[in-house]
Amino acid sequence: MKRTSVALALVPLALFAAGCGAAAPPEAASVSSSSPAPTAAPTPPPSSPAAPSKAGPKPPTSTKEVEVKHAVDEPPTVTGVRFAEHGGFDRVVIDLKGGLPGYSVRWVSELVQDGSGEPIDVRGGAYLQVSMHPAGAHTQSGSPTWAGGPIFQAALGNVRNVVKTGDFEAVVGVGIVLDRKAAFRVTEQKKPDRLVIDVAH
Repeated sequence: MKRTSVALALVPLALFAAGCGAAAPPEAASVSSSSPAPTAAPTPPPSSPAAPSKAGPKPPTSTKEVEVKHAVDEPPTVTGVRFAEHGGFDRVVIDLKGGLPGYSVRWVSELVQDGSGEPIDVRGGAYLQVSMHPAGAHTQSGSPTWAGGPIFQAALGNVRNVVKTGDFEAVVGVGIVLDRKAAFRVTEQKKPDRLVIDVAH
């Protein structure tokens, strides 16, 4: 009789526990057919290779004077001189026809007229003298092939003026007037022929 009373007493306790939501043993998570399937995080697209650098030439670094010799059948002709400012340097281009002559680029204390030796009235902090030999800046009849001048105003980062210093006895002179002495470089270009002088700012 006592066992029956104990059993009956345990039934209400079990029902009470079920009504309070006693937790079931944990199970592995499952995905129902009505739930969207889990997706992995999107993979970022592979990075594209870096575009090639389009940086131009760097400014020159040497102040050393230059002298180059070229053997030519006929003296090349200077047809003009151009100049422009670039990143960190100025460029002076001497246009030629008929090849490249020998040349020297050196520092001078002032610019003078070839032949007479008279000083040319230009003021600057430093002067580069470009001398080309053999070369000419005139036709066979004597007409100039490099028009204008003799002083061409440049007003660039360092190049103040470009000067025609002469066309005498197969030597053509080009003076470069600078605000200050700076590194320079000389390069030869062909098709068309030209001599390029870069001067740092």
